[in-house]
Amino acid sequence: MRSKIATFIMSLIIILIIGVLIIFGILLYTEITQYDLSKGVENFVSTVTSIAREEENLSTPEYIERDLNELSAETVTNSSKVEVGNVTINKYYYNQLEDSAKIFYEAFEKNKENMKTGTYQIELGDIFNDVLSQANGDKLLGEYYQTAVETYIYDNPEVFYLDVNKMYLNIEKITRGSRVTYNVFINNGDQANYLEDGYNEQIIKARLAEIENVVAQIKTLAVGNTYEKIETVHDYIVENTSYDTTISMPDIYNVYGTLVRKSSVCEGYAKTFKLLMDELNIPCVIVIGTATNSSGETENHAWNYVQIGNSWYAVDSTWDDPVVVGGGEARPASKYKYFLKGSTTMSKDHTPKMQFTENGRSYTYPSLNIEDYNI
Repeated sequence: MRSKIATFIMSLIIILIIGVLIIFGILLYTEITQYDLSKGVENFVSTVTSIAREEENLSTPEYIERDLNELSAETVTNSSKVEVGNVTINKYYYNQLEDSAKIFYEAFEKNKENMKTGTYQIELGDIFNDVLSQANGDKLLGEYYQTAVETYIYDNPEVFYLDVNKMYLNIEKITRGSRVTYNVFINNGDQANYLEDGYNEQIIKARLAEIENVVAQIKTLAVGNTYEKIETVHDYIVENTSYDTTISMPDIYNVYGTLVRKSSVCEGYAKTFKLLMDELNIPCVIVIGTATNSSGETENHAWNYVQIGNSWYAVDSTWDDPVVVGGGEARPASKYKYFLKGSTTMSKDHTPKMQFTENGRSYTYPSLNIEDYNI
């Protein structure tokens, strides 16, 4: 009797051992198959709208779901993971960003040279795991990304060659058993590149060299105290740039159009003034908003705030270079109508917008001095 009981117990033990081995085998197989990234990846791609232009309405980014396998090998070039946190940036809008948005901004800054190829892939790795593990984490990260892109463009007008509509934020969700991690990278997606139409690396470098030559000439003229340097830059832009009323010429929205082609619209004027102030180490920001002209027409507009001492003043170099109906030149007094003005003057016809894009982040502008600058 005892022999039968012992045999029965031994059989149960064998069955249990076999069952445990089968379960372990299933788990091991699952772990191995889930390690295949091509099966365990969820990829989100977001495009960010370009910065405000006079003839365009502002819009929010569009989130597009794609399969990673749709991205052709030709669109991805050499890349390396960005080590963030050891770059020093002191830009007005950058300093207003959340830490996660700053990571994107720093990645752009560190890869400024690489991005001239238009196809360089910026690897950020798993640095955003905490954000993406939250509910709607991909949407939250997309908002950080959009904010970083638009902030970078407004803080750095020299990157005029980037078309942010062609830059894609990619999120890979990688599952290994019960462990989930996320790999984040930025590339040109299924676009040929993320450069403005007509640009490539060679053209970018050639045009930057042209810009640097003009900037060097202006800097030799901009001598004296802060006021005198600001006046020199303002006068150079006003006297050497023609406002493009056709809205059809190339590069009218950027610094190349203003400094080299000598034709621009308000966005180009404001970006160029900002670029030259940066070169002279004078604090300056680009301001986006609306302005109402003498005919009572209100339109999207861009101008600048610049700092002298501890005070900030407005400069609208576009409106200091008015288009004269019927041709001819504007009166000399018009040249300084919007030069170093305080809030009392500017509030009459200029209204800043706190957002660069619709539903985008709200920024804080410097507080203008109440009165105009007094020499």
